[in-house]
Amino acid sequence: MSSRTVGRAPASTPGSFWNYLFLSLVILFSAFPLYWMVVIASGTDADLAKIPPQLLPGGQLLTNLNEVFTLKNVYFAQSLGNSFIVSSIVTFSVLFFCSLAGFAFAKLRFAGRNALMVVVVLTLTVPNQLGVVALYILMGELGWNGTLVAVIVPGLVTAFGVFYMRQFILEAVPDELIEAGRIDGATTLRIYWSVVLPAVRPAMAVLGLLTFVATWNDFQWPLITLGGTYYPTSMVALSDLASGNYVLYRRVLAGAFVATIPLLIMLFIGGRQIVRGIMEGAVKN
Repeated sequence: MSSRTVGRAPASTPGSFWNYLFLSLVILFSAFPLYWMVVIASGTDADLAKIPPQLLPGGQLLTNLNEVFTLKNVYFAQSLGNSFIVSSIVTFSVLFFCSLAGFAFAKLRFAGRNALMVVVVLTLTVPNQLGVVALYILMGELGWNGTLVAVIVPGLVTAFGVFYMRQFILEAVPDELIEAGRIDGATTLRIYWSVVLPAVRPAMAVLGLLTFVATWNDFQWPLITLGGTYYPTSMVALSDLASGNYVLYRRVLAGAFVATIPLLIMLFIGGRQIVRGIMEGAVKN
């Protein structure tokens, strides 16, 4: 090899150019709905009626946001706080219980382990809508309907989270580490906390992000149990903004813009762990 070629960066190929071009177009198409939401949320009713439509953001975003937060019978500010409380509690609960159950199913030996895992997987095939009536009756018997407790408790643990963590722990945590911990005298909970959790951190970041987004965007069950109360979630409040004979879309999309910001923050925080998890999986495979 010639000394001139040492340390030289590989030349770009036509294939790599088209790959980057394709990825750039995908990013633009994916981000355009968010951009268009900002355009409508910062415009006026007259801007929305223009043909061709206005493509640049206007200067009415703060005015529209003020209307959203001061509108009577919507309680938008309180709904954002309620959604944050519900999503945070559900996310931390899912991460704890699902990682603990996944560790038990993956590394512990107990009677009926495989049968219980089959039951967990089978619950994934049952649509959530089939259990809404029974769940509403149960929450009513407990006196929880109309409160945030009715939204939090059903989501404290998920079958998908248990299955996902079990599969990741099977691959990421060798049996030798578990046995070494037992030889050193560590209890099962100590092994879970000191050995398993550090190894499954990328998977927990992915599961936490998916859980937070799903809980934040949940609409059906909060609407059923919280509809008509003073304690709505953000999605229920957005539906209230979109209700009525005449819908002001600048107002609706201004509320949607605010409700999207926490999701973007979560994606920014958990994005690095997600990429790390994907790269580790690629190296192992």
